[in-house]
Amino acid sequence: MFTILGCSVYNKTETKKDNETPSSALATRNLKRAITILDSAVAHYFVGEEMAMARFYNPFKKELSEERGSVWMYTSAIEGVNAILHSLESAKKSGETELYDENFSKYAELLSRLYDKADYYLGTFELTSFTQTKTWSVYAVDRVNQKGKAKVTGIYNVYDDQMWLIRELIESYRITGQKTYLEKAEYLTEYVLDGWDTTLDEEGNEHGGIPWGPGYVTKHACSNGPLISPLVWLHEIYESSDEQIEYRFIDPADQRSRKSVQRKKAEHYLDYAKKIYDWQKEKLLNAKGVYADMMGGCGSCKIAYETIDGERYRANTRVTDAVGQPYTYNSGTMLSGAADLYRVSKGKEYIDDAKLLSDNSFNYFAVKGKDISGYYSYDIGGFRNWFNGVLLRGYLDLYPEYEGVADYIHTFQQNLDYGFDHYLQDGVLPTDLLNGWNEDKNSNQVEGMFQFTFAAEYAVLAGFEYNK
Repeated sequence: MFTILGCSVYNKTETKKDNETPSSALATRNLKRAITILDSAVAHYFVGEEMAMARFYNPFKKELSEERGSVWMYTSAIEGVNAILHSLESAKKSGETELYDENFSKYAELLSRLYDKADYYLGTFELTSFTQTKTWSVYAVDRVNQKGKAKVTGIYNVYDDQMWLIRELIESYRITGQKTYLEKAEYLTEYVLDGWDTTLDEEGNEHGGIPWGPGYVTKHACSNGPLISPLVWLHEIYESSDEQIEYRFIDPADQRSRKSVQRKKAEHYLDYAKKIYDWQKEKLLNAKGVYADMMGGCGSCKIAYETIDGERYRANTRVTDAVGQPYTYNSGTMLSGAADLYRVSKGKEYIDDAKLLSDNSFNYFAVKGKDISGYYSYDIGGFRNWFNGVLLRGYLDLYPEYEGVADYIHTFQQNLDYGFDHYLQDGVLPTDLLNGWNEDKNSNQVEGMFQFTFAAEYAVLAGFEYNK
C-alpha cells in the first residue's frame, strides 16, 4: 500500500463550479475527461503487445515501475473501458452521436484485447470445497509470462478478484452482446459460489459466507458484497428462460450428506444474491451503520476438512467476531446490492436499508472542509481511491429511488473537477485530487488503477447526467 502525501505546488483555494451548467453539457465534458484520462493511462501503464500493466507511473519523471499490477488492478482498466462504453451509449441516446461514432468501436476493441491479455493471470488447480472436489481455471493474484500458467493454488487466488471480473464481464456482455463474456462470468460465478460455506449449524441453517479465498477461513465483506449485484443481473438475464444449473448443498436431514439438484438459473442466482446480502448485513453491519471489514475470531484460522461416505470435504471453521475498520467499498457494494435487489423484488427492506446506509456512509466517510473549504474529503490512504469509486457507484445505483444521494454524488464531481482543473500532468491525475502533487518530483509515483478509477468515475458521472 502506497499513498502520496506532501505539499502541493499550488495554492489551495476554493473553486466554485457552475451549478447551472446544463446536464447535457456537463455530461459531455465528463465523458471527454474520462476519455482523456483513460487514453493517457493506457499509453503510460501498459507495456508491449502483451499489455503487461505497470503498477506505478511518475508523470514528472516519465518513469514506470518494474512491479506489475495484480489482476485486481488490471481489472480496473476493464472497469474504466466499460464505464466509457456505457456512457457513449447514453451520449448517443441523448443525441451526442459524434462522440459515440468516434469512440465506441475503438473501446470495444480495447475491451476485447484486455480480456485476451488477462489470460496471463489465468491458472488451473484442483479444489476441495464444502460440497465437492473439482478442477477450476481461475485468475491468480499475480501475472506470469505465459498465458494460463499462473499459480492459483491456496492463497494465490482470492474470490473477490474473480467477483470484480464477474461484474465487468457481465457489464461487457450487456454493452456488446458478446456471449463469451457471459459464459466466462457464469463460470467464475459458479466458482465463487462453490466457496459459499454450506455447512450447517445446530439449527440446520447454513453457516454461510464466502471466505476471502480458497486458502483462507476469514470471511470478508469484500468477498461477499461484490457478488450481490452481478447475481441480480444474471437473474434478470435468465428471468424468462428455463435454463437450469446445478445446485449443491448439504442435506438438512442428516446435516452431513452432500446433495445436488438442478434448478432454474434465474431462481438460483436471485436466491444466492439474497442469501449473501442477508449474511453480510447480519454479520458485518456495525454500530455506526456501515460495514466492518471481515468476520474473524477464528483462533488458529486453519482450514479444516472432514470425510463423509469416503469423500473429503472442507469443514466449517468457526469465525466469531466482526473485525477490521470500515472501508468505503464494503458499504458501496451493499448499497448497489440493495438497490438491485429492490429493483427486481420491490422488497421494502432493501430500499429502507439502502437509504439508511447511504446517509450513514456519507456521514462516516466524507469530511467537509478538511482540505478545502466547501469540499468534502474522503480518505485516500492505501487503495482507498478505488474503494471510494465503489461507494460512488452505490450512490448512483440508488439515485433513481432516493434523490437524497444527489448531494453525495456531487462531492465526487467537485473533487474530480478540482484535480483535473488544477493538477493534470501528462494526462495523469495525482493520488490526492484536492492537495495535488508532492513538491519532490521523485515522489509522485501514482497507482495505475487510480487513473482507471478516475476515468470510470468521470464516465459514470457522465452517464448520470445524460440520463437525467
